[in-house]
Amino acid sequence: MPFDVYDFPDASRMDRAATRGSRRLVAIWLFTVAAMIMVMILLGGATRLTGSGLSIMEWAPIMGALPPTTDMEWNRLYTLYQEIPQYSLVNGGFGLAGFKHIFWLEWTHRLWGRLIGLVFLLPMLWLWATARIERRLLPRLGLLFVLGGLQGAVGWFMVASGFLPDTTAVSPYRLVIHLMLALTLYAAIVWTGLSTLYPVRHRLPATPLMLVLAIASLAMISLTILAGGFTAGLHAGLTYNTFPLMDGRLVPDGYAMLHPLVRNLTENVAAVQFDHRLLATMTLVLVSTMAVFGWRAGLPRPLAICLAAAVVCQYLLGVTTLLMVVPVSVATLHQFGAVTLLTVMLIVVHRLSNAPRHRTEPQAPIETPPT
Repeated sequence: MPFDVYDFPDASRMDRAATRGSRRLVAIWLFTVAAMIMVMILLGGATRLTGSGLSIMEWAPIMGALPPTTDMEWNRLYTLYQEIPQYSLVNGGFGLAGFKHIFWLEWTHRLWGRLIGLVFLLPMLWLWATARIERRLLPRLGLLFVLGGLQGAVGWFMVASGFLPDTTAVSPYRLVIHLMLALTLYAAIVWTGLSTLYPVRHRLPATPLMLVLAIASLAMISLTILAGGFTAGLHAGLTYNTFPLMDGRLVPDGYAMLHPLVRNLTENVAAVQFDHRLLATMTLVLVSTMAVFGWRAGLPRPLAICLAAAVVCQYLLGVTTLLMVVPVSVATLHQFGAVTLLTVMLIVVHRLSNAPRHRTEPQAPIETPPT
């Protein structure tokens, strides 16, 4: 049976055993893993918002997949939880029933992470054994699997920071590291899936300006999400619940109250929330400009519409979350909007970076007629 190969000028370097059907199968697998990571990010957000992340005080990568089944085990875990400050300062007296409520959310979060590892590893081994994955992709996929395992360790590193004396939540710095590593894994898997599904250049009129604008938009989205991580870690959304002003001022009092000044960017509630607002507004303007420019320059109309809709909806969700003082449901939806916007922007950048560039054809020299 003849095999289809990638439609590249230098196809001799490509794995000739990779058929179009195989590429589609690999892409579906990668997009499935990416979707599971998106759900994982949402579960993590809900866990943080409900204060459930500190309910499990043991890190047992294998045995932790089994939930408590006896009253003795439930009481043992509840006794452990009663030893940390979050119980005495926040949840004191809520009883075993209240503990079970927060326990199950955190347990589901951790179990989902284990399932992601299995859904990544087992199909990868099968696809590799049946020669459906290009050999050149194997090192990248192996690295992504290792980073996924590291993400579990980083998650425990984050949770452990909430067990310190006089602490009722995890470290904002560790929270941001955990979040950004998850988003990096998500983006890398989405990009790999897109490259596998669309290995040939798209017929888009890509210009250097259009590509630069798209990359700048992607960078601004990432920076805004980073600032949102610190906003969440400091619970900064619970204050200054007016928009667009903050306590009647554009720039709140106490913006630069910490020294050195750089600490305000990550430790000052007023500065962190203001920066997140500012970056979100800049993202709205930049991405909207990208959508309009792309519409006029030949970007597929559905993609341009999705990009504009994603950034507008995300901005409105952010304002709604703030004005409603961070309800769990709306805040989780806001986090989903951030990942959705990041996804659409990744697709745009991939389409543009994988498009043929405009080239200026060299002009033939002007021949001088003989005299």
